[in-house]
Amino acid sequence: MTWLKGIGLLIMLLIAGPLLVVSCGKVKLGEPWHSADRSSTGIAPDPATTREAVVQVYAARAFNWRGIFAVHTWIATKRREADHYMVHQVVGWRAYRGLPVVVSSRDLPDRFWFGHAPEIVADRRGAHAEVLIGPIERAIESYPFPRAYRVWPGPNSNTFTAHIGREVPLLGLDLPVTAIGKDYLTGGSWLDAAPSGTGWQLSLGGLAGVILAPREGLEINILGLSLGVDPFPPALKLPGIGRLGMG
Repeated sequence: MTWLKGIGLLIMLLIAGPLLVVSCGKVKLGEPWHSADRSSTGIAPDPATTREAVVQVYAARAFNWRGIFAVHTWIATKRREADHYMVHQVVGWRAYRGLPVVVSSRDLPDRFWFGHAPEIVADRRGAHAEVLIGPIERAIESYPFPRAYRVWPGPNSNTFTAHIGREVPLLGLDLPVTAIGKDYLTGGSWLDAAPSGTGWQLSLGGLAGVILAPREGLEINILGLSLGVDPFPPALKLPGIGRLGMG
């Protein structure tokens, strides 16, 4: 029964990270959404004093139990000389009300995501950011699921962000391994570019697959939970936990 032991070890590996996340209290469970913190964390450049163009991608633990397994991601853009940011994301609850799930609105880019502080996944400034904004806006328009949302395996908020990464490879987007839904391909195929645009991804409906790319390293997706290794800089990528290592 060696194969049963192997399956057991694999299941333990997949659930160990999420269990550790719960035990460490990294996720706020049971907090009402209407009272959760949505203030700015102050990590975005102040548009009042920042003249250059800015493109940033953020990730924060998803709301309530979803945060045990996954993060929510979004993109913020600011054109040169603009005094505000535009925030682009998919908001799942809108689907339940018959509304489009894709939202692009003038907003604070670095808000807490219902009590969970965001981290910056990508940060592009100046001329680099300026040439990205137009392609990002066109990628938003081309997203094929503007009214569809499914927590697992997708399409969801991370499917949207990964779509923009694939459409705009100059962004060089390396999404966290905890961005469940990024492996749900939007091109109608089982093979596509990795979200970073530096390699390739094989995915069977977001439920199983593999990424091999210089930016992401090697990631293996099993039932939506991904694990892998990043050689440059060295790190392990674990379900629930995310990246453990240098950089």
